[in-house]
Amino acid sequence: MKLKIIEPPREFKAGSSINMKDCARIELLADEQVTFLTESGAEYDVARKNWGYYATPSLNGRLINNGFKAALTKNTGSGRYFVMLVEYDKQELFFKYLDGESMILVEWLDERR
Repeated sequence: MKLKIIEPPREFKAGSSINMKDCARIELLADEQVTFLTESGAEYDVARKNWGYYATPSLNGRLINNGFKAALTKNTGSGRYFVMLVEYDKQELFFKYLDGESMILVEWLDERR
């Protein structure tokens, strides 16, 4: 794995009023994984394979056990789709975010049959 910290972080505007900070670059080799942690202890893994990436752990298994729900959302202005991971106890914040960014929940992917 190669890690490059961007110091100072590159800042840019995303969405209607969000200031983002681009903080690092991580380069994984095949069969390497990184885990992102939240303050509450929820975990999110990204794994590299020789064909690309697993973008999430299993949607209806490890992701749920690690404290997230997977959402397919759509920006109603641009028509673009996004996959978002929502902490279980922050769903109210998630729906406020969707309202503020002209987005809708298409479906919870972890509830799909």
